[in-house]
Amino acid sequence: MGDSSYVGGMHAVKALLKANASDTRLLLIQKGRRDSRMRAIVSLAQKAGISVREVSKHELDEIGGAIEHQGVLAEFEGQPVGSEQTLFEHLDACTGALLVLILDGLQDPHNLGACIRSADAAGVDAVIVPSDNSVGITPVVRKVASGAVESMPVFQVTNLARVFKKLKDAGIWIYGAAGEAESPLYDIDLTGSVALVMGSEGSGLRRLTREACDGLYTIPMHGTVSSLNVSVAAGVSLFEVCRQRRQ
Repeated sequence: MGDSSYVGGMHAVKALLKANASDTRLLLIQKGRRDSRMRAIVSLAQKAGISVREVSKHELDEIGGAIEHQGVLAEFEGQPVGSEQTLFEHLDACTGALLVLILDGLQDPHNLGACIRSADAAGVDAVIVPSDNSVGITPVVRKVASGAVESMPVFQVTNLARVFKKLKDAGIWIYGAAGEAESPLYDIDLTGSVALVMGSEGSGLRRLTREACDGLYTIPMHGTVSSLNVSVAAGVSLFEVCRQRRQ
């Protein structure tokens, strides 16, 4: 069995119960909460045969730690984060043109959670994060991702340069988002197997990461701001892939 983890918050718990009820062990709700949102969550849990237990707010605070639980916590068997080896086993089993999202050095769990949520919505085959200098899959990441962490294959790797080489050997083109790049995102052919790389919130792509990419692209900006939040940039980029593939 995997490690026991907790998801807190109305929306995140509801998403978890809809996506992975079979892996959810227990629902903890705050005593006295009987509003319609809580009743809907309890109903989902009961239909899935999940035990529901009422506890005090103090107990929820202690169990959840830093999690903003909003009166509800779900205990579940967390999906283990994959490794470099399991990454390529997973990609070998995928069919059709591959879409991979590489997040190089994100520090903010809200950004990582939002990126994983967008990746799930866009049908990404795998999300890759480095094991060093990057936020892990924390309770905040799970809450922001609204259930996507429980369905999206995430892989943590120790040597990103080696992974880049293996991706290229597998026929996957790698494109990095960089504000100073000359090629607009919309001019790149993204219909084949591709990996999109997003850099950290402050400094963007690291030099070695930039050099390892097959190409760099920019998202054209038409207003007064010069850049987008990394999670927004990831969403725009991923859905441009979806748009091109539909055509």
